[in-house]
Amino acid sequence: MDYKEFFAQFNYLSSLPGIGGRIKTYPEDFIVREKIPKSIFKGNKCLIYLLKKRNWETMAAVKEIAKRAAIDYKFIGFAGTKDRHAVTYQYISICSENLEEIKRRLDSLKIQDISLKFVGYGKRLKLGMLLGNYFQIIVRDTDPETALERTKEILAELKLKGGFPNYFGYQRFGERRVINHEVGKLLLKGKFEEAAFKFLGEYTGDMMGDEARKNFLESGDVEKALEEFPNFLRYERAMLYRYKETRSWKKAFAVLPRPIVRIFIHSYQSYLFNKVLSRRIEEGLPLNEALPGDIVCQVKKGLPIRSKTFKVTERSLEFVNEKIKAGEAMVTGPIFGFASRLADGEMGRIEREVLEEEGITLEDFKMKHLKILAEPGGRRELLIKPKKFRYRAFDEGLIFRFFLPKGVYATSLLREIMKDH
Repeated sequence: MDYKEFFAQFNYLSSLPGIGGRIKTYPEDFIVREKIPKSIFKGNKCLIYLLKKRNWETMAAVKEIAKRAAIDYKFIGFAGTKDRHAVTYQYISICSENLEEIKRRLDSLKIQDISLKFVGYGKRLKLGMLLGNYFQIIVRDTDPETALERTKEILAELKLKGGFPNYFGYQRFGERRVINHEVGKLLLKGKFEEAAFKFLGEYTGDMMGDEARKNFLESGDVEKALEEFPNFLRYERAMLYRYKETRSWKKAFAVLPRPIVRIFIHSYQSYLFNKVLSRRIEEGLPLNEALPGDIVCQVKKGLPIRSKTFKVTERSLEFVNEKIKAGEAMVTGPIFGFASRLADGEMGRIEREVLEEEGITLEDFKMKHLKILAEPGGRRELLIKPKKFRYRAFDEGLIFRFFLPKGVYATSLLREIMKDH
């Protein structure tokens, strides 16, 4: 299953046909600029650089910079991971002794498709320490005039419905092998062998290493897999070696970096959120209006504060909906976890139905067999409300520009306009 087939299960909010087209034909078609709080620069313990990269994964770029500058990559912090097939601008911090010596090395670095600009001193950056991202995205292979008119119509419909559905984007699940959420569910249930065969053996038929994956899936032969798996599949090979030593798939997963294993769990949480959101759309329930039992989050300066939530009652319904209309609150959906606060009313029914259909309980997210990965859960707004949204035609399609809060996917916004998956 590719990501287009996978996403076909999630409902669109707008009813009009899309403009079609393609994104990411060239890295320059997808430009991302990060926005971080000014408070990051209150301090002098770390160097802060603006990293521009083209066709690099964030972690790969960080490791290459660290290697060339002769520092441990763990000294380099960043606020968010960015798309690989894109041109991205993001901030990194370098926190260590001998900052001036490190700065001298960094200022003279030359790496293809990577540039570093020193912007000051500040605090160590950690994941999530950003406000959001500015995007410039080109959609090609669509008729400019028709696409322009259709986009206007779609946006008019979405304006009435409050915005775009805030689905987690396909990057969360695996663009080529859409399996991250399935591996996550199996890990949640403690089914380590099934999870391992899914991660190691699932193949598409058009990727390097597929023949080795196919052979392993059919035979389960670890020795043969170690002979056949290409060296670039380093995580897979590390798991196979650990299993060979321990005969335990649980211990084999433990050899992976913790952030990699968390990706699987987060992917499954994202899948459940998308499923709940799609069900609410399917049932014709509003996303920009609270119903009794809904849980809403506070909005400040246009940015949702996901940690500040409250449950809507019959008595508070009118007051809450006034806040929503004023842009001071938004209806949320669940990021399921062991400490999740579920909604009541219609949304609560949907949330509990999805858990029941999946055969999952909130207790499962304690991951008693892997406590280091326990997930408390939270809430996430149901709508995307882009800021500074602009678009225009050019000879090959349309160019879109907008700002999104952190954790919100530009590809999910464009999905609603393009209707391509």
